[in-house]
Amino acid sequence: MKRSLIIAPQWIGDAVMTEPLLRRLHARGERLAVGALPWVAPVYRAMPQVAEVIEFPFAHGGLQWRERWRLAQQVKGRFDTAYVCPNSFKSALLPWLAGIPRRVGYQGEARIGLLTQRLNNPPKGQRPPMVAFYSALSGETDVASDRPQLQLARPELEAALTALNLTRLGYHVLAPGAEYGEAKRWPAHHFAALAAQLDWPVVLLGSGKEAALCASIADPVNAQRPGHCLDLAGKTTLVQALGVIAACKSMVSNDSGLMHVAAGLGVAQVAIFGSSSPLHTPPLNALARVLWLKLDAAYQPALDCAPCFERICPLGHTRCLNDILPSRVKALL
Repeated sequence: MKRSLIIAPQWIGDAVMTEPLLRRLHARGERLAVGALPWVAPVYRAMPQVAEVIEFPFAHGGLQWRERWRLAQQVKGRFDTAYVCPNSFKSALLPWLAGIPRRVGYQGEARIGLLTQRLNNPPKGQRPPMVAFYSALSGETDVASDRPQLQLARPELEAALTALNLTRLGYHVLAPGAEYGEAKRWPAHHFAALAAQLDWPVVLLGSGKEAALCASIADPVNAQRPGHCLDLAGKTTLVQALGVIAACKSMVSNDSGLMHVAAGLGVAQVAIFGSSSPLHTPPLNALARVLWLKLDAAYQPALDCAPCFERICPLGHTRCLNDILPSRVKALL
């Protein structure tokens, strides 16, 4: 059996989008270990084809040469192939330091000496959807229809629901955050208006950094309908968040990591896009409904500025998100 190490991306959504690649490698008989940062590692534990998850002791920024060298000595001789998902120079260091014979990744960031097999990195304007981009590392060509699939173990799912006092299919999930910036976030007052209109209780999910954002949604709704919103921002582990999403009636989110989690778990969802594009990072889920005013021929004046991929609207209006009304989102649930 071939032994393979996958160097994971550092973002949750990207980690989800690598799942079809791992499924392909597993199907052809490769034993898979994934090297991932701690906040991404739980995603890979929801992929049954992964035999082992190695949590990296790295932080954001810097080469951290000593830490990478130490870990490389620990894994030396254990793997035949490494698949490097990120495009960065430092992500290719560990497989090279460990002397893994075959090292596959995309060209870029002066990685010629670090990789033994380099795929051409398409220009940003011509890059395929990210799932296919990652799946192409397998060397196979029929990747355009790949769809991520996550499977949370039943004991973990039940433990999450019990710990948070939730009932399967008894609530909606709203995930109002987006790590990249405000130009990807549907306004908080729209989320609050939507939550107030929903018949079933609402659970708010987000990181600790999104606690104030989620509170600004939950507080006015609970003032109007006491106990209607359960604000869990910063109060769950990622495994618990996966369980909350897996058991919900439906989820509404921005283009974010949790959007891709919902897609991988196959739950009904509405995904709201603003500065980014569903042509590049769509929720690949038959139950997903996407709202992007760029694609709405009836919306005028047309959004010629979208997608701008900026953190903050360069024109100052953020029409792409402000003009998506809560009633329109509710109609898709």
